Amino acid sequence: MDGGIMEKLRVGLLFGGRSVEHDVSIVSATSILGALDRDRYDVSLIGVDTDGGWHLIDADALAALPDASLKDALAQPDVFLPATAGASELRPADAGPAPGSAGRVDVVFPIIHGRGGEDGSLQGLLEMAELPYVGSGVLSTAAQMDKDVAKRLLAHAGIPVTPWITFSPAELDRDGLPAAAERVETELGLPVYVKPANSGSSIGISRAEDRADLVAAIAEARRYDRKVVVETNVDGREVEVAVLGNDHPEASVVGEIRATRAFYDYDAKYRDDATELIIPADLEPELADTIRATAIEAYRALDAEGMARVDFLVDRETHQVYVNELNSLPGFTSVSMYPKLWEATGLPYPRLLDRLIELALERHDRRSKLETHAPPPLHEGARPSLAADEGDPA
Repeated sequence: MDGGIMEKLRVGLLFGGRSVEHDVSIVSATSILGALDRDRYDVSLIGVDTDGGWHLIDADALAALPDASLKDALAQPDVFLPATAGASELRPADAGPAPGSAGRVDVVFPIIHGRGGEDGSLQGLLEMAELPYVGSGVLSTAAQMDKDVAKRLLAHAGIPVTPWITFSPAELDRDGLPAAAERVETELGLPVYVKPANSGSSIGISRAEDRADLVAAIAEARRYDRKVVVETNVDGREVEVAVLGNDHPEASVVGEIRATRAFYDYDAKYRDDATELIIPADLEPELADTIRATAIEAYRALDAEGMARVDFLVDRETHQVYVNELNSLPGFTSVSMYPKLWEATGLPYPRLLDRLIELALERHDRRSKLETHAPPPLHEGARPSLAADEGDPA
């Protein structure tokens, strides 16, 4: 601090990516960019184009675009800084002067949705670069992304999930899609929901009402992932909870989604003005408390940190609560549930971003204190003591 003025924190806002959620990521990043407090943060814009190229974007040139569009920025090379950034150029801000210094940051806010952003690979890259980043670590992010793995872990922890079948690529190749459809109909019945195991924003998800639907739905899901998950239908209300924190997570109020479509698909999420987001949800207080408590249990079961949105189905007749999935990097668009839920809980969007950055730094600081070197070797001739064993009566 100099003259009472605190140096700004350097935030790398990382967005775009090669997944099918590229455009959603850009909209999320645009919302975050507009809400970050510029009195507290210097923001470096780091865009990943659809071919996987990394670029540092000139903020001044961006502001000169007609709508200051991050999407346009990724399509116009004259908006890039002289040295485009590769992943290897990202480095901690205290690493000292280096070429491409715009890539030097104190913390990364990765808002790349889907594959390459929510499957642990990006988190692994940031771990290798020793950079603090918002959100869960490698294992948790990967587990949350994989619907089959997440269900297995949640079920093992005693948390209710909807019955499901997972088809491996080998099984589908060996037996064929008609045989898979027959198995689903026998074991789960109809209707069902067919999903790529690793995808987001409801892309690749279909509702199947009959055998022909099933075959087509499995083929559609395989376009987005090699592993396919099929879930039994629950006549339920779709509700969501935002969770925030590291070791001591907190849950927001419960929100409900009422879509006019058969389910909350991509169009219902981002294009259909008739979709209703009801915050807080009209639930009995005891049921709402159960949902919030279950959200935290699920968060801990998957070792989540920073944030996650926990999605539920609540059976309309029995009120049985099922965890549908966790999202480690939920949407941050103007219509996204995660920031809206915290806003309704009393945490405004800008302060939510502050808290997420604080949690990222806290987590990194804690991990940086762990030993990374093996203990020194024993001196020559020494060996672990067996005195305790030798003293035990035979």
